[in-house]
Formats: sequence, structure tokens, C-alpha cells
Amino acid sequence: MGAIFRSAAALDIDAVLVSPRCGDPLYRRSVRVSMGTVFQVPWARLTSWPQDLHLLKDHGFTVAALELTDDAQDVDEVAAQNPEKLALVLGAEGAGMSAETLAAVDLAVKIPMRNGVDSLNVAAASAVAFWELRPRDGLRNEAAARFAGTVLIRYY
Repeated sequence: MGAIFRSAAALDIDAVLVSPRCGDPLYRRSVRVSMGTVFQVPWARLTSWPQDLHLLKDHGFTVAALELTDDAQDVDEVAAQNPEKLALVLGAEGAGMSAETLAAVDLAVKIPMRNGVDSLNVAAASAVAFWELRPRDGLRNEAAARFAGTVLIRYY
């Protein structure tokens, strides 16, 4: 959790939304690993998972699951599609996301890997995805930001 917040702060993620069963971002170890960035990045806890994903869709977000599925698009392909607002859902390591969560998202996204390696840990994967999905149009500002509403959702 702390490493994800640290990457979120470093790579200009607007907010972190955590699911009801997600670990506490203010847990002492999370705060320490985040190097205090958990106090910089706005965050909130959702109350109903995955039902609350519709709130993001209602506000114009494309909701993408960072998950290995048969139809997952490469993260660079998603970046090239230039979604105006993107919510990236991260799953638990090992078990991944539930079928219910995958049914609630708009698309699945994967990080292309070398043969023989199928995944990164969730903290490393989040940093790669944040970097690949970063604004590419120079300095970020409210008028020009390509991903002006980027949101990270951490799900356990």
C-alpha cells in the first residue's frame, strides 16, 4: 500500500480510492513505506465493492483493470487511445480480481512481459502503469492535462 502511494505521488496520480476490505493507508508501515506521501495524495474509502465503480463511470471515467485476461490490451495501446479520464483498478497479488469486478470494468489492461514472466508485484506494476499512462502533453495543468481525472483504486 505504501509503495503504491509513493508511486502515485511521484507520478502525479490525482487520488487513490480504496475498496472496503483494503488495508489501511494510515497503518504505520504503509505510512513509512510511502515516505509520508500517503498524507499528500488525496484518498477515500469506497463503501460498496465493486458497485461503487458506477460512480466513476457516471463521472465520465473509463474504468480499466490492470489484470491478465484473454482480452487485455497492452498498457501502451490504452495510453494511445487517449482516454480523457481513467480509473485504474489494481487487484490483489496472486488471486487477482474477482469475476464480479472484471464484469464491472470497461476494459482490462496488461503490461507486456518477456516470455516466462507473467506478472510484477502490484506495487511495481502500479508504477509502470502510472508512468505509461502519464500525461504526454508537457507540464500538467487543468486545461491541458490528458489524464486530468486519473484515479487509482486499490482492491484486495
